[in-house]
Amino acid sequence: MKFIFLLIFIISLNTSTVRAACSNAKKVTLSEEVLYDKVKGAWAGQTLGCSYGGPTEFKFLGTIIQEYIPIPWNKNVVRKWYDTFPGLYDDIYVDLTFVEVFEKCGLEAPVDSFANAFKRTEYPLWHANQMARYNLHQGIKPSQCGNWKNNPHASCIDFQIEADFAGIMSPGLVNQSAKICDKIGHIISYGDGWYGGVYVAAMYTMAYISNDINCIVKEALEIIPKQTGFYQCMADVIKWHKKYPNDWKKTWFELQNKWSEENSCPDGIHNSFNIGTKINCAYILLGLLYGGGDFSKTIDISTRAGQDSDCNPASAGGILGTMLGYNKIPKQWQEALLEVENIPFSNTDISLKKAYEISFQHACKMLLKHGAEKCADCFVFYPEKAIPVDLESSFENLKVMEKRTVEQSVKDLGSYSFSGTGVVVKGYLKGEIPIEYKACMDVYVDGELYESCILPAYINHRKCEPFFCYDLSIGKHTLTFKWNNELPNAQIWITEIITYTNR
Repeated sequence: MKFIFLLIFIISLNTSTVRAACSNAKKVTLSEEVLYDKVKGAWAGQTLGCSYGGPTEFKFLGTIIQEYIPIPWNKNVVRKWYDTFPGLYDDIYVDLTFVEVFEKCGLEAPVDSFANAFKRTEYPLWHANQMARYNLHQGIKPSQCGNWKNNPHASCIDFQIEADFAGIMSPGLVNQSAKICDKIGHIISYGDGWYGGVYVAAMYTMAYISNDINCIVKEALEIIPKQTGFYQCMADVIKWHKKYPNDWKKTWFELQNKWSEENSCPDGIHNSFNIGTKINCAYILLGLLYGGGDFSKTIDISTRAGQDSDCNPASAGGILGTMLGYNKIPKQWQEALLEVENIPFSNTDISLKKAYEISFQHACKMLLKHGAEKCADCFVFYPEKAIPVDLESSFENLKVMEKRTVEQSVKDLGSYSFSGTGVVVKGYLKGEIPIEYKACMDVYVDGELYESCILPAYINHRKCEPFFCYDLSIGKHTLTFKWNNELPNAQIWITEIITYTNR
């Protein structure tokens, strides 16, 4: 026994448990106790951040939630959300769907395993997630379900809010977390939407090996290609934080001025609503950088930045919770989790306590698989230096021409003419419709059949937008709609039509 303690002591002289410099070449030593505490801090921080921001989600669009506006918190808040609106935790239960696949199929689980698990889910989804699930049900290959040609929400926040698992299971292994994101993230997102997940996961990996939040934010960004708008937006936050180190609101206004325009998500076009990855990830950084390692301050700032103000503090809280470890999260936050630790998240079999245990085991296996040495109860390993992922872009060169309110049924509308290179038709099924019904609508472009659109009535299988295309030739075009299986007391209702050009 004395020999083991002596050996651990000798190792500790040449390595460090947690360092300030993420990419330092020195070995890192993580005891099982510390590793478990950090995994627990990751899931707890994410849950707490989501719960704190819950009352404000998308209620403050393009505006700051000022300090005089109270955000209530007490030890019963998390349980209240569990009981009244479990769908709040979509950023966690989607995570856990993929965690469960790793648990059942191993670390080398193929992409089809993740796609099939995601396809079978029956929990509420929105934006890129829902469109990806719809695409899977239509037989589109998993790797193409998030592509912007197949998913108008490819740049939305969805994968960013659920990539936590990839970082949590990859301590110090930033490139391995990126490989996991490549496999799973492209089911859901592409371009900026994918980069957001890659970056958030990277920050988790580095939060295991550094106690400097500035270092974590900056060095994790090296995983993103520098020529991308996503990289440039995050780099701006880091730059403005240095310029205005004591005033996060000044940086917020700089972001609003430069990065708040939305040109992809149909719900955000010509609207103050912004669920885009760039601006919301910037709000994660606002919390992390200006929070200065203080848990309460971090999630409060990420919440008060607005927009997706439950998911942003969830990511910030999870990353900081990893750096601090669960035991350093203030007690007034910890006590809110005690009642729910054993309750599974919506439509999963995994509770917080089970997530701690599973992710800890996955992290141990990842470390051993990628070169860590195990000595007694410690892992000794070299952290990876980030290698930028592949360059990809979505909605490239597309500019919004017009957003027109329609509010007509396709039967009354008949056809629609426009000039441009792309179009998105927003709408939904309404009326007396059996849940199992699937409308079939043929859409013709300039007299040629372009797509036979399947529009399920069942909300969890719905198509977010009835029709979209982005690669038409420049010029005038006419859409013609034909509903093939009409119901007498139902309508395919068109709300708005958005047109694009690439000039």
